[in-house]
Amino acid sequence: MKRIILMVVVAFCLTITLQAQTALKKVYDEGINPLEQVEKAVKQAQVAGKHVVCQVGGNWCPWCLRFADFITKDSVINRMIADNYVYIHVNYNPRKKVSESAQAQAKQLMKRLGNPGRFGFPVLVVLDGKGEVLHIQDSSFLESDESYDSDKVKRFFKNWTPKALTQ
Repeated sequence: MKRIILMVVVAFCLTITLQAQTALKKVYDEGINPLEQVEKAVKQAQVAGKHVVCQVGGNWCPWCLRFADFITKDSVINRMIADNYVYIHVNYNPRKKVSESAQAQAKQLMKRLGNPGRFGFPVLVVLDGKGEVLHIQDSSFLESDESYDSDKVKRFFKNWTPKALTQ
């Protein structure tokens, strides 16, 4: 009996250790004003001749963190983003009980970005250098099994570059 209990405890500890080692990095800054973050990115994009991609979601969303991890680890996608976009993680938390002012700010953010929450999270919003919404991408169309499809993600980013829209 002691041997069985020891095996269960060891298995439990191994499971916890593996989960801790595979935890995804939190990429959303919950302490900044997301509206100001978007406007700052638009200014940067305008100066650089790029577009902005707002990955809207939060650290509460496993698929949001998976997407951030996926695009960071794929060197081709990472380069495509760096060359063509100002990429930001825009924190939005629809489930959290917050103050009325925070709720109003969240509502204003969604309106500013074309109400992308209707697609679920993460949702990708492409803005031009003037801050106009060009496209809202439902990220579920970029998924494959328990991750994302590299070809679909590359196609998305390729099709919304400034160059692609001026040809």
